[in-house]
Amino acid sequence: MPLDVPTSMGGGRGLSHIPHILVRLHTDNGIEGLGYILILQPRSIAPVKSAIEQLGPVVVGMDPLTQEAVNAAMHKAIAWIGPFGAASAAHMAIDMAMWDIAGKAAGQPLWKLLGGFRPRVPVCASHRLRPGATLPELQQDASDLMNEGFRAVKMSLEGKGHPRLEAERVRVVREVVGEDVEIMVDIHQGWQPSQAIRAGRLFEQYHLSWIEDPIHHRNADRLAEVARALDTPVMAGQYCHGSESLLALLRANAVDILMIDLMRVGGVTQWRKAAAMAEAFDVPVASHLMPEANIHLMAAAPNGVMTDYRPWSSPLFKRAPVIEDGEMVAPDGPGLGLELDEEAVSRFVDRNL
Repeated sequence: MPLDVPTSMGGGRGLSHIPHILVRLHTDNGIEGLGYILILQPRSIAPVKSAIEQLGPVVVGMDPLTQEAVNAAMHKAIAWIGPFGAASAAHMAIDMAMWDIAGKAAGQPLWKLLGGFRPRVPVCASHRLRPGATLPELQQDASDLMNEGFRAVKMSLEGKGHPRLEAERVRVVREVVGEDVEIMVDIHQGWQPSQAIRAGRLFEQYHLSWIEDPIHHRNADRLAEVARALDTPVMAGQYCHGSESLLALLRANAVDILMIDLMRVGGVTQWRKAAAMAEAFDVPVASHLMPEANIHLMAAAPNGVMTDYRPWSSPLFKRAPVIEDGEMVAPDGPGLGLELDEEAVSRFVDRNL
């Protein structure tokens, strides 16, 4: 899928296209379930596609309404190589398609099938405020987001610059959006703890809603040191594979908000368990990427705080979830409430894969 605005993820090269893989599950009574995944590193396309092809025969013939049984069968099938990486991505896409089937079979949108907490969720626009932009470009992008009705914006800083220079970037955005709009910053694990603390204190005058992934997530104790030193909430979790590493962050009191990545945690079945685990620690959760699917999870989670908004997959669908007054409206249609735009799929498909 081509991007209107090229992006850079975690300090890597600029991306002008985001590869996607689609999964369709068909039932014997004519229901089709849709799963999709976006791939931020093109080299990962082949292994994820291969993993989906290997897991497909495992689930064929099983009841799609027995999600736990199907998940257990998939875990068993990949036990030798482990559940993470390409296997986790494949697992997620199939699991999503199963839940789409379940919603369609029940005639209910997925967010209601999962418990239904609220029909609208605040969104954070994460797709514009790029690290390579000049200060005037940042201000123009921030102004455009305000005109589009967003009430929360996320800046990608990546932690490369001097903290005072990074703080200046935050200042010019706050100048444009005013005090009533939430600003978040994403560091993409770019700092050491001392840098994160120094920068976080400089940021405090701009009243950020959170600082995301200031240091590497693997050392939960050091991340906890950063969280204790700052008044601004610290968010992490999107880089964690599976529930165990998310639990490590919670046990260490390393996060004020837990971000759960649908792909890395292993799908809808595991995402909702991770959110419930965070709720037991009285920690709110946010989603990462894929807002068209994540809106259902966030709308069902009583501790859900905000949906990450990057509309990179929206052109695949005839109608993506709408945003009103800075909130995403959960779809009313059964399952995911998404219908593929077959013409768009045909136009963008890569026949060489």
